[in-house]
Amino acid sequence: MSEMIDYPTLQEEFAKILKSNKLKFTKQREIVLKVLYDNQGHFSSEDIYQMICEESDIKVGIATVYRTLTLLEETGLADSISFGKDGKIYEIGLKKHHDHLICTECMTIIEFLDEDIEKKQETIAKRHDFKITGHTMKIVGQCSSCQEKEKIQ
Repeated sequence: MSEMIDYPTLQEEFAKILKSNKLKFTKQREIVLKVLYDNQGHFSSEDIYQMICEESDIKVGIATVYRTLTLLEETGLADSISFGKDGKIYEIGLKKHHDHLICTECMTIIEFLDEDIEKKQETIAKRHDFKITGHTMKIVGQCSSCQEKEKIQ
């Protein structure tokens, strides 16, 4: 599910976006993008900050991580899943469309794409004379591992 552009192209796109917003392409902003790209998963702002602290000699403040992730999300270079008061998790954007199954026990996230669901959404939209411009689907429940743990207890 990870048909993505390569990092140099992504980096170039981010630099253009920053320039068009009259912002500088700093090492701190670049490392946020790089960590998100290299780790290919779903991470909170705090997770990304921690990875930067562990993986990089470049000093980056947590506020810079928050602002950079917001900018990446606003421009489509990152996607997020909101957990309401519990915050957001981020993943690199520009991947092929997919939806998420999220375990409420261990927070495992499973990406999936189901053509039947996609077609059904189009049918429902057409029925209501509604033009879909995008969507996100988040299905919450328990993964198989957590279900097994529950049976054992």
